[in-house]
This record gives sequence, C-alpha cells and structure tokens, in this order.
Amino acid sequence: MAVTLKEVAERAGVSRSAVSRTFTQGASVSRKMRERVEAAAAELGYHPNALASSLTTGRTKLIGLVSNNFHNPFFLEVFDLFTRGLQERGLRPLLVNLSDEIEPENSVRMLRQYSVDGVIVASSTLPPGFSRAFRDAGVPVVHSFGRYSEHPHVDIVGIDNIECGRMAARELVRRNYASVAFMGGPEAATSTQDRLAGFSDEMAKHPDIPFTYRFAEDYTFEAGRAEMQRLLQESHAGAYFCGDDVLSIGALSAMSDAGLSVPDDIGVIGLNDM
Repeated sequence: MAVTLKEVAERAGVSRSAVSRTFTQGASVSRKMRERVEAAAAELGYHPNALASSLTTGRTKLIGLVSNNFHNPFFLEVFDLFTRGLQERGLRPLLVNLSDEIEPENSVRMLRQYSVDGVIVASSTLPPGFSRAFRDAGVPVVHSFGRYSEHPHVDIVGIDNIECGRMAARELVRRNYASVAFMGGPEAATSTQDRLAGFSDEMAKHPDIPFTYRFAEDYTFEAGRAEMQRLLQESHAGAYFCGDDVLSIGALSAMSDAGLSVPDDIGVIGLNDM
C-alpha cells in the first residue's frame, strides 16, 4: 500500500495540513517544519499524489497537446520540444492524436474529463473552429501553427506563411528558372493556402515566367512522392516550391526514380528546415 499523507503527519508529529503545505509549491511553511516533514517522508518512502493535490489546488497541471500531424517527422521534434518545455515548468503533457478527426467535440469532452489546465492545438490543417471550441468550453487554448489574423479568436503562435511563399518565389526567379510551380499539401490547410498566396503574389510580378500549382493529398512523404510522379508524367516545371520538407523528400524520391538529377535537371525548395 502507498504511504499516506496521514502517516507522514504522524511520523513528523505535525498536522496533515502542514504536510500538504510542504508539498504544495508556493505554500507558506517554515524551514524547520519543511525539514521535519521531508525527513519523515523520506523515512517512509512517501511521494505526493499529484491527482490528489489537484483536488485541493483546483489545478491538475495537465496541458493537452492536440495534433493530427503525428505522421510528419518534423512534428516529432516539435512534440519533443513541447513536452520538455512543459515538464521543465512543472506541467504534464497529455497527448491527443487526431489523425482521422476534424470535429472538436470529442476532444473537448475528453480533455474536460481530465480537467486539463490548458490546451495547445498544434496543427495547420485543423479548421480555426477547432481551437475556438476549447475557448468556448472555458479552456485556455493556444493554436500553434495557426493562421495569422489581426483579430484572432484565440492566442496564435505561427510563422508568416505568405512571406515564406514570397521568399521561395524570389529565390527561384533569382536562379533564372524558365518555369516554376508550387506543390502544396492539402488544399484546405491554411498553411498551404497562405504559402501559395505568397508564391502567387510574387510570381505575378514576373508574367514572363510560367507558373502552375498542384496539391498533394497530405503532408507526408507518400503524398509528395505520388503527386510528383503524376506531375512528371506531364510537362513538368523547371523548379518546384514544395510546401513542406516531407513533401520535398517524397518529390526527390519520385524524381530520382525518373532518372532526374536535383538540382541539375530540376530544382526543389522545401520548408521547415528538415
């Protein structure tokens, strides 16, 4: 049986509330009392029950990390940084995999059952209403990889995807490609839409350079490879801006199978620094 707070209090000769305060961050307790309680706890092998303390403090220190991008290797690094960052701050991550889900109701219900203190939605492919559903349920939420807005409904952390598209177009123009193209991820993803918008905006300044665009079914190696295989059966462009590095790796695989050399025969720009 686990050692109880009552047993520690009896061994230390103090009240149960004194033991509780000793193991509650920020609570007021004298140095002498703390040493006495910690010595008794060490003798008995007592460890505070985080779930039990949450009943007292009203905080679970659980942060829901919600995403549908577990198949993208880039997000493994993101999740590593997220989870370590939370744990370093005394918080506990609760991962929720939404690979086949686009409606927020089940996620909101589950995370409320666990009484999470907050939620991070880490996705550029989930609709904006997904984050708002947590806000409407009274759960603090941050949308990571969300779309920029002058009047956001929730807190958003992201990059300027439109400018990313412009940067890629300017680089391909600078390298004098006779024709260029954008191969994005899912058409409904805000990251795809914004990267294409920036790319198109910049290419509009160069009407002499033919410009086309296509969409892969997902942000995966397989989707990037399959879409590039289809493109290579047509009259392909001289260079491609792929809307994600994992798409680029798939595209490189298809080009290699077709006997094409990068960058000698065809150019590729990716995004995400993989």
